[in-house]
Amino acid sequence: MESIFDKIIELPSSTIQERAKGLVGFDKKFSRIYSNLKLLLDQEGLVSWSKKFHNTELPIIGQLNEKYPLVILAGDAGTGKTVTAEAIADKIMRELKRDGFFLKLSTRVRGEGLHGQMGNLVNDAFAELKKQAGKRRIAFLLIDEADAIASTRSTLQMHQEEKAAVNTLIQKIDEIRELEGRAILFMSTNRLHFIDEAIIRRASIILEFERPDTAERIQLFKNSLAGFELAAHELEELAELTGPERNGGLGFSFSDIRLRVLPEAIAAAYPTHALTYKTIKDVLSKIKPSPKII
Repeated sequence: MESIFDKIIELPSSTIQERAKGLVGFDKKFSRIYSNLKLLLDQEGLVSWSKKFHNTELPIIGQLNEKYPLVILAGDAGTGKTVTAEAIADKIMRELKRDGFFLKLSTRVRGEGLHGQMGNLVNDAFAELKKQAGKRRIAFLLIDEADAIASTRSTLQMHQEEKAAVNTLIQKIDEIRELEGRAILFMSTNRLHFIDEAIIRRASIILEFERPDTAERIQLFKNSLAGFELAAHELEELAELTGPERNGGLGFSFSDIRLRVLPEAIAAAYPTHALTYKTIKDVLSKIKPSPKII
């Protein structure tokens, strides 16, 4: 399994829970996904709800079994899709008071171009997903950079091997419906328009990830620098300097701020003097936002 998975994590995970505390806007994203996935995870509760409020079991309750346990996370690089998928899976387990597994598929699943190899590796990944999905356990599979193995079959340039792998992927998505919510598939992509149309149609939710707005950039600086006091006007100026209006229409991503701007500011201060507002501003004068992936 090491050959096809980058991560196999038991849930709930204290490490993921701690990392989720730094996710700006996480609660809103979680609420939308969890409220939708509950329709798959709690059939008995839905029946009780329907009888309580409508005095009957509405036909739509049974039809909800036809929903696909597929969530697509779409957005620019550095907007937190992967860590959000992990955090959502972890919090779902905590809400349901159940155990689970989180599997992150490796890009090695593309194989080496040998006949049938990619399709076989996709099949192996879903076999492990089913294995980990027990009666009281939920298994999550994340396919990161999903456009690498789920590209639209309508392009003339697509190799027959790749088309076969997409067909296998679609078949496996169909099959995990039989597990009634005990297996959930996340796909993340920077290029939603590259994903095959049949997979898009099967998504229960497509959650769009945007670069942080002004309020989120302020919150991100506050969270990352907790204990280092910045005045309100200084936070507002940092948010302005990292916004699209000051950067040719493209704002800084979450990872631009967390992994490029602030580390460089700390590197400029360490070990001889304290971090200052001016240090961060000086760094921002030298760094540009990461480009969009088209």
